[in-house]
Amino acid sequence: MSKKPFKFRIGMRNIKTAIAATLCAFVYLFIDRNPTFACIGAIFGTGYDMGDSWLNGGNRLFGTIIGGFIGMLLFRLYLVFCPDGEVGLLMMPFLFVGVIALIVACQFFRWPGGIQPGGVVLSIILFTQNDAAAYIPYSLNRMLDTAIGVIVALLINHFFPRERLVKILCALHLRKPEKVKEDISK
Repeated sequence: MSKKPFKFRIGMRNIKTAIAATLCAFVYLFIDRNPTFACIGAIFGTGYDMGDSWLNGGNRLFGTIIGGFIGMLLFRLYLVFCPDGEVGLLMMPFLFVGVIALIVACQFFRWPGGIQPGGVVLSIILFTQNDAAAYIPYSLNRMLDTAIGVIVALLINHFFPRERLVKILCALHLRKPEKVKEDISK
């Protein structure tokens, strides 16, 4: 059984993803905010085409919102038992309940693709926030940043569909003209 040799290729989706993430980081530089979650939202939200972007970006955004609200609720309850917010053994049942609630909520809303990104945000809130005053703004900011990243990804995919991006790259001599027809047909 022979394996196919690795073929290095930078495709249109790669370029759109890089543009979306870089644009988020660039904008955040001027508003003095950490661009991490916006960039993650942009990377998740950039798809092969608009339909794929809506699905991927929607999964990321929906999961982040559901995971964020469940995380806020559970962290608030955790603070009742551990007012200092330090992570301890008692956090384990909160995580367990949170993951179950997240999965059930995503199933209820018929959005199973939100489970993984929601679980990421839920875990980040539960295990990195030990400041009783900061967990709500932190969670809301993660939701906002993710939404911005997803919106940027959707805008990039809308304004630079595959065909237009291929023509631009060809005009900039970053793509060989004979590859244009092949890329558009894929």
